[in-house]
Amino acid sequence: MNFSRGLVLLLFGTVVGVAHADVYKCVDENGRLTYTNDKPIPGQKGCVLLSRDQAVTSVPMPKKSATPTPPSFPRVDDSTQRSRDNDRRKILEQELASEQALLDDAQKELAAQEAVRNGDEKNYQKFLDRVQPFRDKVKQHETNIAKLKTEINNIR
Repeated sequence: MNFSRGLVLLLFGTVVGVAHADVYKCVDENGRLTYTNDKPIPGQKGCVLLSRDQAVTSVPMPKKSATPTPPSFPRVDDSTQRSRDNDRRKILEQELASEQALLDDAQKELAAQEAVRNGDEKNYQKFLDRVQPFRDKVKQHETNIAKLKTEINNIR
């Protein structure tokens, strides 16, 4: 009996972390009670130092166990799921092709805009301001393509 009790205390001691900190008990104007280790702002009312010598113990949350799927949960057979995944892949690949075409058009527009220098753009910043929306459009299409590729790779 003593051996098992000592073992339990030893195991509990390794799981529980002990931290020493000043702990304050604060009550706000609405009467809500809060315990904190943050020092109150000088002049703040409603906060009292509980004790400098008390140890604050923390116990980690237990790990959640996977709950089994209830028997009444609807199930999809493998062939139906495969068919759905194939349909999804086709749709995403179509979107990817469309987005790639939009990217190509946006890159051509950007190149055309960068090749032209208007007379009122003696200041280089004016040129950059005019071209920036075209660069943003290219960047957006590149981002969309990257996300679509990720989605396609995540399909089973």
